[in-house]
Amino acid sequence: MTATLTRTVCKRTAAVTTPDGAQLHATVEGAENAPVTVVLAHGWTLSQAAWDDVSTLLSDRVAEGALRLVRYDQRGHGRSTWGDTEITIDQLGNDLAEVIDQLVPAGPIVLGGHSMGGMTIMCLAAARPELFGDRVLGVALVATSAGDLTSDPRSAGGRMAKVRPGMLSALLAGARVLEKLRNLVPPTSPRHQKMVRGLLYGADATDEMVLEGAKIMHASTLRSFFEFMPALGDHDKREELAALSRVPVEIFVGDSDKLTPERHARHLAEVLPEARLHRAERTGHMVTQERPQLVVDGLLRLVREASGGGSAN
Repeated sequence: MTATLTRTVCKRTAAVTTPDGAQLHATVEGAENAPVTVVLAHGWTLSQAAWDDVSTLLSDRVAEGALRLVRYDQRGHGRSTWGDTEITIDQLGNDLAEVIDQLVPAGPIVLGGHSMGGMTIMCLAAARPELFGDRVLGVALVATSAGDLTSDPRSAGGRMAKVRPGMLSALLAGARVLEKLRNLVPPTSPRHQKMVRGLLYGADATDEMVLEGAKIMHASTLRSFFEFMPALGDHDKREELAALSRVPVEIFVGDSDKLTPERHARHLAEVLPEARLHRAERTGHMVTQERPQLVVDGLLRLVREASGGGSAN
């Protein structure tokens, strides 16, 4: 009989407290002395669960001690609280700085951001450029944008921009009633899944992927949907990406992405000409679910480079 060796991975939850009182719920996996820590930030109306498929594929490397993994819920999402500060993507960049300062106070870091999480990294780069090339040694930008999300009236962002502030206030005031109405069409509903598939997924997405994504989004509150919408429209770091040019960058985009279409990825690649651009065919916005191995391969390249060509190959 052949014995099976099972590795034990240290896993813990942590609360990161921000200066304005928000509590950010984080999951930390791996050894404290791992050569590189990978920190992952999720997108709008999602949670750290949006990185589950990527995390699973990285689990062997975490168990081997090749890397440490930190995932967290953005403020107002998942198990994180709101705090007392106005909602902006710049504030999310400040939150990411707190996650790094409190959970990764030393050692090389690779950052990964999906959608709003990628924008969070850009805001961190603009506010704390000294981190890039010193502590942050690699960045993965997945289905994201440096700005100009709403100028195309045909895009999902352009349609959302038509929702005026007064309407948003009215919707927020009635959020409790709207939550009850939303529960009448749960993620298991074919109607719900059809809507989610059409907006967020590409042709190759399985029903299981769509259902899981729908569950993650349904767990988010309507408040997170409405309050972050203007912040996404205001996000513009197109002229503030210089710090990212100091480190290796991997850019990922789905050819069927309706929220952050391919033009956004190509703009990033033009501004960061040394970056590696990956275009996934028959793929939508949820690249971390639809093509997790593609994202993992990019993260591991960054980890290898950050650790000086070590074992994470």
